[in-house]
Amino acid sequence: MQTAQGQLSLMSKREPIARVIDDPSTPPGLRAKLQEVTEIRDFASRELGLPDNGSYRSYADVGRPYVVWNVVAAPEFSLNARRWCYPIVGCVAYRGYFSENEARSYAAKLRGEGLDVAVGGVAAYSTLGHFSDPILNTMMGWDDIELASIVFHELTHQLLYVRNDTSFNEALATTVEEEGVCRWLLHQGRDKDLARHLQERERYLQVIGLLNGTQAELRTIYASGAAPPLMREQKSAALAELKISYARLNQAWGGHGPFDSWFNHEINNAHLASIATYYGCVPGFERELAAVGGDLNAFYRRARQLAKLDQKQRDAMVCAK
Repeated sequence: MQTAQGQLSLMSKREPIARVIDDPSTPPGLRAKLQEVTEIRDFASRELGLPDNGSYRSYADVGRPYVVWNVVAAPEFSLNARRWCYPIVGCVAYRGYFSENEARSYAAKLRGEGLDVAVGGVAAYSTLGHFSDPILNTMMGWDDIELASIVFHELTHQLLYVRNDTSFNEALATTVEEEGVCRWLLHQGRDKDLARHLQERERYLQVIGLLNGTQAELRTIYASGAAPPLMREQKSAALAELKISYARLNQAWGGHGPFDSWFNHEINNAHLASIATYYGCVPGFERELAAVGGDLNAFYRRARQLAKLDQKQRDAMVCAK
């Protein structure tokens, strides 16, 4: 009920972007951002082959900093996130709320069950083409690279979405997002911005490498059969070492990294599981894109072929290291 009510409320706030831009009362900063969004949206369909529909051609101000808050949960000694199932999207590794208070209340209930829990605000999401998703006020503090990233990512979900396979869906969208951003910057002749973006992406991948290493260590600990107090101690040590390793990387970068806010808070199995959901299969999709010479249409055809396989086959072909 809260999901249906939240979605209906969001849809009722939509206004065509062209109308908002033409409205004399629209603040200049908002007008400039929406003009950027219009260019990005046209580029997405024209150059990236993403759906050409009503999504991201309207604007909605939801009056809050995030549109939804996602709750992720995992057992104390497992990196396998709990899954929740919904009518349209199937089963996913998070539960979404349009109210932060409701999300945190549910998170507290899960913690009471002994689970590791993470709560994160989300600036945008896709209804997979069932509705014309709007651009939101939650995104207006971003630069055009971040705006392009989210538009490309969410439109990819509308292009192809496999029920009950979050890792496949998010890795596919992340791969198209990254390729799209690089093409967007090249299209605009912004070589310096592209170089800076690629440097930031390299740093991002270094952090993902640290997280993958910690996940592997924790899986070994959890599979050891040791007594819970010992596993708890080893888990705590592994997570502490992860923070130390990130601090070393951050120092080498000059004190500013892509996960600063993330590492400033507690890290647990739920946090690690949520990162794995988005990035675990990205290298496999990047290999698939390279195999077709960067031809996005051929890549999409290949992704659709993979989507027809059962999950074990898909994982073996895309998610295997």
